Amino acid sequence: MDTGILFSYVQSYGYVIIFLFLFFGIVGIPAPEESLLFFLGIFIARQQLLWEYCFIASWGGVVAGMVIAYSIGRFLGAPFIKRYGKYIGIKEEKWERTRKLFRRHGKWVILFGYYVPGVRQVSPYMAGVIRFPFRSFLLLASVGAAIWTIPIIVIGMLLGRHVQIPLIYFPMFGIVLFLLFLLGMWVAQRFRKKSLEN
Repeated sequence: MDTGILFSYVQSYGYVIIFLFLFFGIVGIPAPEESLLFFLGIFIARQQLLWEYCFIASWGGVVAGMVIAYSIGRFLGAPFIKRYGKYIGIKEEKWERTRKLFRRHGKWVILFGYYVPGVRQVSPYMAGVIRFPFRSFLLLASVGAAIWTIPIIVIGMLLGRHVQIPLIYFPMFGIVLFLLFLLGMWVAQRFRKKSLEN
């Protein structure tokens, strides 16, 4: 996402656009969630946005998206998700992967699934389908939203305050972070295979 466009959206529509971007990203409509959070931190560091409103809008958008997705899963069920999920980015492989994760680690998937693209979009639907207790879901989703949004915004704030790089270069950091994430997943998978062999 071009940082100038993002900032112009916030200037035009206020902090509600942050809420909407993150809401739609969670329910499965493509949105650059991590990049947005990172850029918010940079804008906060440069005193272009207020940190408290950014935190509230970000956290609120994520939690609202989780609750709506949970409700769709709970009241419309798996057949609806399987039939129409592809239109909101929930492909069959993501659905099956999250189902397996939920069977083993449902609470942890809700709490930390935000950090895994794809899982964070499918996990609330799956929680609704299996009728995960709503109060527990809401608590885990709310805490998870905080421990996902706050660190990314803070990293953006720290870099924005101490590293004087023009904003147009910051999308490259997103690519680097994504490549490091893929490397970490590959190392973890290799380690797991070796531990299973031994």
